[in-house]
Amino acid sequence: MTATTTDPRTDPRTDRHAAGHAEVLARFGHALSDATRTRLLLALREAPGYPAELADLLGVSRQSLSNHLACLRDCGLVVSVPEGRRVRYEIADARLSHALGDLLGVVLAVADGHVPTGKGAR
Repeated sequence: MTATTTDPRTDPRTDRHAAGHAEVLARFGHALSDATRTRLLLALREAPGYPAELADLLGVSRQSLSNHLACLRDCGLVVSVPEGRRVRYEIADARLSHALGDLLGVVLAVADGHVPTGKGAR
């Protein structure tokens, strides 16, 4: 029988890396803790956007949107892409868009009383 080896850099059970993983997830949680930031992430999940247009879409001031974009950038969730005099914002990694969709699906299912069953359910 062969022992299974795991990479300690990616194994969340490794104390040395558990703190780093927890910190990353805490930043993600912080980003989602504000309804405007969450709406902004969901909007950017659909398509990249420009600050003025995103502010209008979300019904917030440009200053407020700028602060939320800075937070999401600092959390590593969005990136800014300069385009001449304008800056476009987009989700930093396509996997994040997928993860947001999965998370939303689970949260909605739980909220509706449909607790997921099967592989991975506890």
